[in-house]
Amino acid sequence: MPVFKYTALDLKGKTAAGIIDADSSLVARQKLRQSDIFPVSINEVKGSTTSKSTGYSSFTQRFTKIRASEIAMMTRQLATLVNAGFQLVAAMDSLLTQTKSAAFKTVLARIKDSIVEGNSFAASLSQHPNLFSTLYLNMVRAGESSGTLEIVLERLADMAEKQQALKRRIQSALAYPLLMSAIGTLVLFFLLTVIVPTITGIFEDMNQVLPGPTRFLISISVFFKDWWWVLLIVLIGMVLIGRSLKKTIKGRYLWDKTKLFLPGVGTITTKLAVARFARTLGSLLENGVTMLTALDIVKNISDNVLIADVIDQAVKSVGQGQSVATALNDGQIFPDLFIQMVHVGEQSGELEEMLSKIADIFENEAESTIMSVTSLLEPLMILVMGVVVGFIVLSICLPIFEMNQLVR
Repeated sequence: MPVFKYTALDLKGKTAAGIIDADSSLVARQKLRQSDIFPVSINEVKGSTTSKSTGYSSFTQRFTKIRASEIAMMTRQLATLVNAGFQLVAAMDSLLTQTKSAAFKTVLARIKDSIVEGNSFAASLSQHPNLFSTLYLNMVRAGESSGTLEIVLERLADMAEKQQALKRRIQSALAYPLLMSAIGTLVLFFLLTVIVPTITGIFEDMNQVLPGPTRFLISISVFFKDWWWVLLIVLIGMVLIGRSLKKTIKGRYLWDKTKLFLPGVGTITTKLAVARFARTLGSLLENGVTMLTALDIVKNISDNVLIADVIDQAVKSVGQGQSVATALNDGQIFPDLFIQMVHVGEQSGELEEMLSKIADIFENEAESTIMSVTSLLEPLMILVMGVVVGFIVLSICLPIFEMNQLVR
């Protein structure tokens, strides 16, 4: 159905603007007039014909990405408006005027229209499964049924903002080492393919055997200069094959297992996964979702096959009367500290609060581990670059030293 941007006047003569979906501009005008809004101009948004399954056009979906930060900001603003006494439809109207992204405006307009038609907020959000996760939908559904929608929205906003903040800190910590690696690789490639052949060309007319390091350097230089495109093809092929294997069951299992048990990387991956699991499970339980349902939801967002299998088995064990801590400990994936704190939370009846503390602890530990690793990577990369450049300089200077000795 097409989506139209409109400028209109309300009953008080004030200017209003927004987005509305309708079969035609005429139908859009009629819908606005029925809402006591009198349109001044109506223009169709290009590429706005949407499908019910995605919520926005294939053109928009392909070229415009709605960021997680936009959804987090929308959730925070909506929670503030609802908490201030705004009706849900009025709050959505206010959000439409504040949203800058045309694609997100289209989605919000469709959600608002669905609510006006009599659907619940959760049902309206569920029409856009590519934007709103199962966790988001279940928490909103629980908030609507309990009459605490504003509280649920605030918790969702808190969760999203904490995840975004952690993600930004991790990206900032990794940005410098990755940049240094990229620059170092380009510099070495330039030295081996341009500088080294120019200098070593001087030794071609010499009637003496070159030192071993010099011959080795020349061989590497010739290989990179003549066959760099083969290396590029192999690298691209490895990436494509890796992505294809990750789409298979065995390949995904092997990849997720490697991420969990690889030295260094496995520790960080496990801590981040545990933090995400604890925060999500705690939020679901706080909003009245039953333990079995909450575990089943968390399983679907774990983003790791091994962890999902452990949680799936834990669901069956908890359903048979076993404690959560014992059920999760059987999988031998979750750290001992996590199991102990969950056990204490169950015994004290404050599992939700304990899960929140667990999430904070493991997020801080993961961030500290990443900072420690990156602080070690920086001098290590400088050392490696120094050794490689030193070897190049030594390999070039050795024949020159031998020439000087022959002259003497």
